[in-house]
Amino acid sequence: MCGVTGLWDPAGCLAPDEAGAASVTMARCLRRRGPDDEGYFQEPEAGLALGHRRLAILDVSAQGHQPMRSASGRFVLAYNGEVYNFRDLRRTLESCGHAFRGHSDTEVLLAAVEQWGLCEALRRANGMFALALWDRRDRTLTLARDRLGIKPLYFGWAGGLFLFGSELKALRAAPGFDASIDRDALTLFLRHSYVPAPHSIYRGIYKLMPGTLLHVDGELARRPRSLEELSSKVTTFWSARQVAERGADTRFAGSPEEAVSELERLLGDSIRLRMESDVPLGAFLSGGVDSSTVVALMQAYSDRPVRTFSIGFNEDIFDEARHARAVAEHLGTEHTELCVTPRQAMEVIPDLPGIYDEPFADSSQVPTFLVSRLAREHVTVSLSGDGGDELFCGYNRYFWGRRIWSKAGRIPAGVRRNIARMLQGSPGLWGKLVDAGLRVAPARYRVNDPAAKIELLASVLNMPSPDALYRKLVSHWNEPEALVPGARELSTALTDPARKAGLDDYTERMMFTDIVSYLPDDILTKVDRASMAVSLEARVPLLDHRVVELATTLPLEWKLRHPQGKWPLRQVLYRHVPKRLIERPKQGFGVPIEDWLRGPLREWAENLLNGGRLAEQGLLDPAPIRRMWENHLSGKASEHYRLWDVLMFQAWLQAQTAEPVSEGGSAPGGRQAFAPQEADQRCPWT
Repeated sequence: MCGVTGLWDPAGCLAPDEAGAASVTMARCLRRRGPDDEGYFQEPEAGLALGHRRLAILDVSAQGHQPMRSASGRFVLAYNGEVYNFRDLRRTLESCGHAFRGHSDTEVLLAAVEQWGLCEALRRANGMFALALWDRRDRTLTLARDRLGIKPLYFGWAGGLFLFGSELKALRAAPGFDASIDRDALTLFLRHSYVPAPHSIYRGIYKLMPGTLLHVDGELARRPRSLEELSSKVTTFWSARQVAERGADTRFAGSPEEAVSELERLLGDSIRLRMESDVPLGAFLSGGVDSSTVVALMQAYSDRPVRTFSIGFNEDIFDEARHARAVAEHLGTEHTELCVTPRQAMEVIPDLPGIYDEPFADSSQVPTFLVSRLAREHVTVSLSGDGGDELFCGYNRYFWGRRIWSKAGRIPAGVRRNIARMLQGSPGLWGKLVDAGLRVAPARYRVNDPAAKIELLASVLNMPSPDALYRKLVSHWNEPEALVPGARELSTALTDPARKAGLDDYTERMMFTDIVSYLPDDILTKVDRASMAVSLEARVPLLDHRVVELATTLPLEWKLRHPQGKWPLRQVLYRHVPKRLIERPKQGFGVPIEDWLRGPLREWAENLLNGGRLAEQGLLDPAPIRRMWENHLSGKASEHYRLWDVLMFQAWLQAQTAEPVSEGGSAPGGRQAFAPQEADQRCPWT
């Protein structure tokens, strides 16, 4: 895996040597993404400079050096990712007359661009990627991102400079970068615990949407543009919405058993392709359905034990290590397990702002980093089981939302509102009913205070539509505008009609929305930043676009068989692993943040949530935050989800004055070399 970055200065704001030096500085901020090599390309007369950091995976020789020029010299490519079917593409291109000097997928991708053009080349490519392609003849720059958003790519402007890069830290290093926080984007972060694409935490800086190309000419590069202005410069080469709608219209033609066999065939090919590597390779293994399926098929394709990695905790509710160990023993993998102490887990927290580089508050970021660090001590590539829940109906909220709305939706809206008022007026009368409903609710909605339970059920009954209920289920702060003075919450995939799929079934709409929002902006962001922080390449075989396209054709009743989801995936797994090793209630990949905030993290949190500090910053209203903090400390409510959002934003905000060390770093498995934090932000045990 790699890091890409660059700038385009069409107006000549910088001298050529300044532009070249800037590209070097920007690229070196991405050293962990690519510790093995660095490369630069500059076209001074055009004002363009590209930078690249390389993690050598395929063709580790100098023949894989980037930025790379095409054979004709017309195109220059800076590329982060892998094209897994590059050998098949190479054979096709050789039959068209192309010759190759090395063995890298980068060279194959460049030849494909010369043969078919970038859009068609990417349609033929099976992989994950974020790239910048410079056309020296036409003097145009094209940015592209893979179909599902596995790899990140930011872009925007700093004065007259057009900037882009794999992470925000590279853009921040550019001359004249304006680090003004986008208050509107901050509201989105508080609702979702991440900043959804195409927005970023900085004004005028955007994320490229998955499955798209952005075409940049000299005129566009000269000055900042709005998202509306940019829309005419974007081409979609793969659309999750079109795939979902087509799948709903054209269902799988065979039987459920035939669908399972086809899924196993596609998954097997996806995994076989992703086992292509010139460096050591392994897999994350939690013992759940998704990762166990990936490892089982890996082992079926391997002539030696697969390397697998798990972490465990002393707290049973968070510990999956014993389940992973049982699966590893059955499959005969070479298994490595680390039991993480609370101290080891909490020591990661001061580094999170530098690792994630943008406010990010999914607390499973901590164990994801720890298992990545463990794996990097032994391998350079690790396969992951992410994507199964979104594709095959695995999240609890799908069950809970469907169950609740199947009953509440039958009641006229006016009657629902009257019932909600009655509930709020007589909480004791309805307490047992509410308790029964909340036993199947997602964890963040399980509250202890009876009044809070009644308020939750009343709010559900007040929802005008099932889609509004889904938005509530995935929201942390339900009214984030009230917390950010002067802000306006921006539209997202959950609220913009133009981004919604025309699907009749409520559960299928929830799953689609997760595929285009929660999956790339939370799950894949978490895995990318955690793995790249230790120079580990993470590959996601369940998100091969062929698997995604098949999954959308499978009827919901094939995925959701009471009381479980993911039936097709389970059937593939049970051909390799006994059901008894897998069947158990779904368990999240988390850490006990709730208790830590009342215990060893209390001092650290109190400093960041100080009312005077919040007021001085002027970004968040201190009053509701302080009330929530006091309620959590007293045990009256468990507010750790929403408090973690605020804490991660506050920690990120303070860390902006302490940029990562561009030439630093540590050996795999060591502490990350981030610059020191201010004393009052550091955790009390460090």
